[in-house]
Amino acid sequence: MAEADANRAIEAQPRVADWVVDADVHVTPPPEFWAEYLSPEFRELAPTIEHDDDCDWIVFEGKRKKHNLMQSQAGRQFDQFKNDGKVSDMRMGGWVLDKRLEDMDHDGIDSGVVFGGGPLQTGNMALYLDSFEAYNRWQSDFCQASGKRLYAAAFLPTVDVDDAVARMKAARARGDVAVNMPAFPQSAEHFNKSDSLMQALMGDPMGARQYRDAEFDPLWQTACDTNLAITFHLGARVVRYTDKTLFLPDLAVSKTPMLEIIAPMIFSGLFDRFPDLRVGLIESGAGWMPWAAEYMDRIWFMQRHWTGCEIKHTPSHYFDQNIYCSFISDKVGIALRDFPGAKNIMWSSDYPHSETTFPHSHAVIEDHFKGVPDADKAWILSGCAEKFYGLT
Repeated sequence: MAEADANRAIEAQPRVADWVVDADVHVTPPPEFWAEYLSPEFRELAPTIEHDDDCDWIVFEGKRKKHNLMQSQAGRQFDQFKNDGKVSDMRMGGWVLDKRLEDMDHDGIDSGVVFGGGPLQTGNMALYLDSFEAYNRWQSDFCQASGKRLYAAAFLPTVDVDDAVARMKAARARGDVAVNMPAFPQSAEHFNKSDSLMQALMGDPMGARQYRDAEFDPLWQTACDTNLAITFHLGARVVRYTDKTLFLPDLAVSKTPMLEIIAPMIFSGLFDRFPDLRVGLIESGAGWMPWAAEYMDRIWFMQRHWTGCEIKHTPSHYFDQNIYCSFISDKVGIALRDFPGAKNIMWSSDYPHSETTFPHSHAVIEDHFKGVPDADKAWILSGCAEKFYGLT
């Protein structure tokens, strides 16, 4: 029954927008891909999958854990959501390309930017770093075969800046359009198995390294030189999706902590040093951005003298010049689009995650964009994402 629900046939939905670029979608390859894409010296260490009557089990480094489904609820009715189950419970568009393109066609999505996952949860640093590239290469191959309908955003470890720069150049050479970084720099000092997976998104909030430091300037310069967008996906506060008592409150507070990432960048003058740098807060929501921009303008005006904050422009200037964000459902963000700080907002479906608008994306778009001028609608649904990711 779950399989029939998740992979039920979807009829094409009526379109209300001529061109839609989805700023944030995902892939969900089954664990078998690791054995093919890890470097040869690590393939015997790859996770395996064991099938049971009620759920599948991921076996890795001597431990078994249930296969989590929160990454793939697309196609399932809301009252059928569940936290774990079998690979067959997942919508096949997460990893089967023709199924993905079919879902995009039926949902009225013309192109999209794909954010994957990884790395492996391991205390073996060499395997950990290799697993980033294994996932990235699988994802790039998936997108390259889509006929320019899907574009990849590589996940980037930041343990070592030189290594990160090399990975950025490799991503660009594969055709990727962005690199996704942890909210804070990672640190080898605090690396451990239990936290390794979350550190890929969050990094080390208590570490000494900061993105405003000169150490990271080669990374920002590489992004500018290669026309790569920099993204942060959730990040500063990660949702504990395996615990149903924490999932909803975590999800509710996961958006505004993205300010912890960009505020130090703005106040440190990072965007004065790299005016062409494009930073995207993905899945952050948009409604809080103009409030943040206004508040930061005020405190900077009042406090800039004694703090020695000698940035060239008001903080809201950098929001509108360098900072972008994506949202799934955010009527407030659309309504505030003309306020400083709200210029660069991008719509996304979040397919196939549990917040996805699939298969009713155009119904959501119609509901959200009532009374919005066509030019503004086109900018939010396609133009802004095309500019941010360099798709034009």
